[in-house]
Amino acid sequence: MNVDRLPLIARNLVAGAWTEGAEVFEVLDKFRGRPIATGHAASLQQVDAAVQAARASWQRTVLEPFERWRILHRTAELLAQQRRRFASTIVAEAGIAWKDADNEVGRAIETLRVSGEEAKRLCGEMVPVEGAPGHAHRLAFTLRVPRGVVAAITSFNSPLNMVVHKLAPALASGNVVVLKPPQATPLCATMLCELLLQAGLPPSHVQLVHGGGTSVGRHLVQHPGVDFITFTGSTQAGRTIRLNAGLKPVALELGSIAATVVFDDADFARAALRCSQSGFRRAGQACTSTQRLFVQERALDAFVPRLQQAVAALQVGDPADEATDVGPMISEAEAQRAERMVHEAVAQGARLLCGGTRRGALLQPTVLAEVRPGMRVIEEEIFAPVLSVLPFSDFDELVQRVNATPYGLAAGVFTGSLDRAMAAARRLHVGVVHINDASSSRIDLMPFAGVKDSGLGTEGPRYAMREMTEERLVTMNLNSPHPNPQESQK
Repeated sequence: MNVDRLPLIARNLVAGAWTEGAEVFEVLDKFRGRPIATGHAASLQQVDAAVQAARASWQRTVLEPFERWRILHRTAELLAQQRRRFASTIVAEAGIAWKDADNEVGRAIETLRVSGEEAKRLCGEMVPVEGAPGHAHRLAFTLRVPRGVVAAITSFNSPLNMVVHKLAPALASGNVVVLKPPQATPLCATMLCELLLQAGLPPSHVQLVHGGGTSVGRHLVQHPGVDFITFTGSTQAGRTIRLNAGLKPVALELGSIAATVVFDDADFARAALRCSQSGFRRAGQACTSTQRLFVQERALDAFVPRLQQAVAALQVGDPADEATDVGPMISEAEAQRAERMVHEAVAQGARLLCGGTRRGALLQPTVLAEVRPGMRVIEEEIFAPVLSVLPFSDFDELVQRVNATPYGLAAGVFTGSLDRAMAAARRLHVGVVHINDASSSRIDLMPFAGVKDSGLGTEGPRYAMREMTEERLVTMNLNSPHPNPQESQK
């Protein structure tokens, strides 16, 4: 990785101008722990200016759907041309292994393209008011109308594609955006805004403000000039946003304690590979990473050794090495937190099958067995490369245990039985059920939403665009019923 190609400064983009902020913060290489760039945290006055400039731009410059498509399509082309530079930046600022970082850039390109296509297809629907007594002379339909200023607040664990999942649908549906990325990973967001401007987006249609969640983020959420909030992060932060947003509509993608299930008739080889990837890729720092792995008791002896082999085959280390599968966590403090939870579980009787050791921010992929209810490794979202194997006997017991958390984002189910698969799909209280795949499977164009404490609203370009627009009903009084076509032919 050529660090000389990384951006050195992450400035704010306010009213079409790149500006320095009120404070400067360091951006660290997450594997080496040394500074690679500086960021400029915006003042609250700069946040105010960003919101005001965004609203003025939205009122002044209305982009037709074809123009939105053109800009997003061109941005995708520019991103493809800089694929390695963006992947290198993801590796450095987020510690994500090269193969996952490169894949993230590819996914972001596709998310831009899909959002652009959806810009040309966004429309309302006919409403059959003629069916109401005495209203055969009326016509009704709905329009999808942009909300206005969208505040987008993102998380560190997907520093490019997550930003694209906020920006692209918002712009595709005719909104303007004020973006606040995390201070830990501000570089890809800055670079993406540069590409949008190069692609021809009106300069004030996107505003970028850096800073902390409790300062810049809170001010943005509370700002009366913001019309819609889209956020990805912890459930605790999501609750705070709900408390501070007032009556603004919100879309919240929040936490999880994701489960994957392996039945005794599953393809064990495939399940072991996918579960090891789901639990440990991105150092387990995804809201859908498998944290609880339920294995049917009759399958334990056949499946667990395969899982251990798959985990042992993972290459752990420098994320810039293209052979690496698992890189560091976002910080040494976070790795220490997860390590403490593992040691606590072992002290309470859990058995360590592999991993459990740490070097700096690098926590070895860890598999635990004999984990009991009440242990924090399965009661709290660990957001780390730690997976617990939990035996179960019958289907009803499984459903009760999978559902016994406040969360409900995604689950994976490995089985050869169609009946079991559909029963699981109907009874597991989550937003997404993947059959014969792990909980972390995701295709960017699909609807993605959690239930319970895992969030509100739906992501995926087409579905996010409906969240980011208002449905407006239009009725027309035609004064007379529709003519009978048979009468007109006589």
